[in-house]
Amino acid sequence: MRTIITSKYQTTIPKPIRDAMNLSVSDTIEWKIENGKIIMIPSKKHFLKFRNTVKVGPGDIQTDIKSARKIMAKRHQ
Repeated sequence: MRTIITSKYQTTIPKPIRDAMNLSVSDTIEWKIENGKIIMIPSKKHFLKFRNTVKVGPGDIQTDIKSARKIMAKRHQ
């Protein structure tokens, strides 16, 4: 498979490679050079490892919005 490098040094990852590596929009790619070859390594966001690390309780959205607005107002004084 071949792709072209654009004037902005961008290229398209061919669909068979995107599918095989399960790549999607906003994924990050790490680039390495080894023995004169370019190695591309998908770097997935492992957001699920943070599951249950933030404890939340019942809240009131209107109160939270008012509190956030007060904090923002203080920052911009």
